[in-house]
Amino acid sequence: MSAVGIGLLAGWGVVRSRPTPLSRRSVLRAGAFLGTAAATMPLAAACGPGYETAPDELAPLLARARADATAATALASAGGDGAELAEQVAAVRTAQADALQSEVDRLNRPKSSTAPDSGQAAGLDALKDRLEQARKEAADLVPTLPRHRAGLVGSVAAGCAALQQLSPGLGAGAAGDDVEPPQTGQLPPESVTAVQDALSAEHAAVWVYGLVTAFLPNDFRSGTDNGASAHRDRRDACERMLTAAGATPVPTEPAYLPPKPVTDAKSAMALVATAEADAAAAWRGVLERTDDTVLRTVALRALVGSATRGTSWRKEAGESPAAVALPGT
Repeated sequence: MSAVGIGLLAGWGVVRSRPTPLSRRSVLRAGAFLGTAAATMPLAAACGPGYETAPDELAPLLARARADATAATALASAGGDGAELAEQVAAVRTAQADALQSEVDRLNRPKSSTAPDSGQAAGLDALKDRLEQARKEAADLVPTLPRHRAGLVGSVAAGCAALQQLSPGLGAGAAGDDVEPPQTGQLPPESVTAVQDALSAEHAAVWVYGLVTAFLPNDFRSGTDNGASAHRDRRDACERMLTAAGATPVPTEPAYLPPKPVTDAKSAMALVATAEADAAAAWRGVLERTDDTVLRTVALRALVGSATRGTSWRKEAGESPAAVALPGT
């Protein structure tokens, strides 16, 4: 007989062995014990807190947003060259703080003991540092949060990046949303659907960038080339992820219908900004429908990239506000 067979038979023998008879006293003793346990277990459970006792992980983000808004408001009130930019920073950070406050209030966890920020900024350089810190703090939290919070905090990070894009004094620069080839496998159905939505938005964005080149001066060629390249990279990344997950990527459409006719440079810029907003919404949707950290990283970089490019195009088109507080919403 094999060792496996012996083990199975031995186990079966133990299970099937005759139980030792219980005396009447043993039965009564066991019944008394069970009755006591049944009576005390609900009381023990009731003594537990029944809710999360740790401070809310969003509390530091909320405190930073409030302090940034206070600092920017003070800087705007002082006047000077950076007053208008500071006013925009104050408006965006206030809106972000309000959104974070609503989520923190919803769970009503214990208050954080962290000392509050003084809310001061000596100039645009100080605001730049504040925005960079806020962006990084939010981005670092995204991989660890529940899905709905990952979307909110991802939008906060993207909104800070959008503010920076308003001026070199605040840290404007390249979108920085290059996508590494993602190594993902099976994804749950809701994540597959979200990536398909993102792929559809990327197909549309690539088409839009091709369309607007006919209406924009050559001065914008670098911007359109970089934008088109970024969206092609994201499109390819989506297709790889979907294929790895066993899904068939949605194909591109032969053409897309702009919400408004494109007749000149300004309407072309507005269309690009719309395409970036649509892409941002799709990628926030990915954040809200996946727990995969690799996919969340790709989604966050894409969300930030669309937020920064959208800000640049709205600024060029003369739209106000150029920076959106919560891109993707």
